[in-house]
Parts: sequence; structure tokens; C-alpha cells
Amino acid sequence: MWRAAYASKIAHPPAAPVQFIIERADWAIRRVGESVRNELIAQQPGLMETTTHPERIAGRVAHFGSQYMWLSWGDHMSGANRYVVSYFHGKREDGPEVSAHIDKMLESVPRLSRIVASASKVEQRLISWGIPRERVVRIPIGVDTSLFSIPNSDQKRLARKKFGFGDEQLIIGSFQKDGVGWGDGMEPKLIKGPDVFLDAVTELNRHRPVAVLLTGPARGFVKKGLEDAGIPYHHTYVQDYSDLVECYHALDLYLVTSREEGGPMGLMESMASGVPVVSTDVGMAGDLITDGITGGLVAPEDTKSIVNRSLEISALPDQGHALRTKAKKAVAVTDWSIVARDHWTKVYQPLIEEMA
Repeated sequence: MWRAAYASKIAHPPAAPVQFIIERADWAIRRVGESVRNELIAQQPGLMETTTHPERIAGRVAHFGSQYMWLSWGDHMSGANRYVVSYFHGKREDGPEVSAHIDKMLESVPRLSRIVASASKVEQRLISWGIPRERVVRIPIGVDTSLFSIPNSDQKRLARKKFGFGDEQLIIGSFQKDGVGWGDGMEPKLIKGPDVFLDAVTELNRHRPVAVLLTGPARGFVKKGLEDAGIPYHHTYVQDYSDLVECYHALDLYLVTSREEGGPMGLMESMASGVPVVSTDVGMAGDLITDGITGGLVAPEDTKSIVNRSLEISALPDQGHALRTKAKKAVAVTDWSIVARDHWTKVYQPLIEEMA
């Protein structure tokens, strides 16, 4: 019976010419695919679909939302498709498992028509590994710049009150998953830098009272570290993506302390929300942040510089109005309308024309 059902799926492939393969989990890969889809179908219905069933795709442009998904499915897919993969992050220095994965990825390159890199660092890395330059396209991870906006004084006051923060505290945000697995997250995912985050906020707390707002799953390691350091925090689980807007409104500062990133999405969401960001030079940070102008940019694992930049930015006159305004302008290039257009003109349309 299952064979007949499977054969039926293959015999009736999805209608849209572009199929973006997403994960079932509601996190970055899914949000990228759905956001690009929504923008494109608003312009031309029927142009693109998202799916969690790549086995159904035949004679289409198939865009895998991550290289990991591609390596799981690629060998089992039809040769009649044109394949696209998003490569967000990963370098050999990240460890033997990542290095072995990179080798497998490079072996599969002849089957790929395009590889989408979100950041210039990753773009240059892929080219340095020998991937033909013409197959690598840099398109940033996007953000809804109308949803994430700079709050007025009342919105900020109400958001801080909701989460129990005082006016005298420096409210620092960290909204990414940084624990291993989907449980409590007591084992840190060190590539995300939760240890660096704890060191930084602990040192900042010696200079002025701080509090931390956390979202996302698997934050146990950070929560325990904050408790040990006596730093107050609030951990909220948003029910809807739009609920993040109020979380950003409560913040004075957002820290990205990762050792490797593709975005992260919190970088763009913070900048669009007028929240000053101090970030390690990973992912898209170097493309969007001009140090001291649109945020703070420091070397990975440089806790001292993270603290110094945070203190400098938090002491800016008028709550850093000029920096927040310039950051909002800088991140405008990553609005989903622009990101979706670039996917169409630089990736999908040329491949559809090749298949015609």
C-alpha cells in the first residue's frame, strides 16, 4: 500500500516550478523558506511552494534549506531537477565532524546548480574551497523591517514592565538556541558562544546593574550561569513569531557572542528594532555592522572588547539615537522583499530558463 502511495506522489509532482525544502521544526531554515515563498507568491501566485517531502519533486528547481538536508536527500533525488542549497555556516576549524561534512558537501558540488551563501565571509570560504565562483550567490537572510520597528517611549516602557525589568537596569537580549538538543540545554553548544555570553554579562554587571531577557529553547546552560552570577533574567517562550517584537522593545542591547554564524536572525531583527548590537565578527555581522557607527564589531572570543563596546554604546547620548537610526538604515537591504527578489532574479529564474 505504501508503495502505491509513494508512486502516486512521484507521478504527481508539485505544480510550482520552485520547491523550497524546509524542516518541520519552526526555526531559521523554515522561516527563510516561508518568507521567500510568501514574497514571491504575492507577486505571482503559483511560483513557489515549500515542502517537507522532497521525494515528490521532479522536473523542478529544488532548493534545500541547508546543506545538511541536501546531503541527507541528494543521492535519492531525480536527475531531472536543478538543485540549489543554502550554506549558512560551517568551517573546518569547527571540528572533525564538520570537516567530514564539508568534504561530503564538496563531493556533491557537481550536482548543484547554485549555492546560496548568506554572508560574504561564507561566500569567500566556499570559493576558497574550489567551488566555481559562478555557482555561488550571496543573498542575506532577511527580516521583516515593517514588523520589527523602533519603539516609542510608551512601547518600550510597557515592554520592560511586562518582563519585570526596572528603569535602572541595562537590559541585554539573547534570543538564540545555544544548548545541545531540544531538552533543557544544560550542555552548551559552544559554537554559539554561550560561555562567552556569560563571561561578558558577568563583567558588565560589575560596571552597572544588568538583567537578561532570553527566548528560545535549550537555554539551561545560560540560565544556570546567570543564576550562579546573581544576574536577574526572564526567559519567555513566544507563542507566535510576531511576539518577538515586544521582546526587542524591552532591550537596551543585544549581544551576539558566537564563534560561527550564518546570520543570525537576531542580528537583523535587533537592528530593525533599533536595538544596538555588539557582535563577534561572524556571519552577516561584518556585512551589516560598521564598528562604532551601526553597532559594535569585535573578534570572536574577545570578551574584553565585547564589554568595552557594550559600555561605550550604552553610554551614548540620547540612548544612542544616531546609532539606532543608522543601524535601521543599514539593515534595510535585508528586507524580505529584496531578499525574495534576489532569489528569483539571481537563482530561480535563470535555472527555470535552463530547463525550458
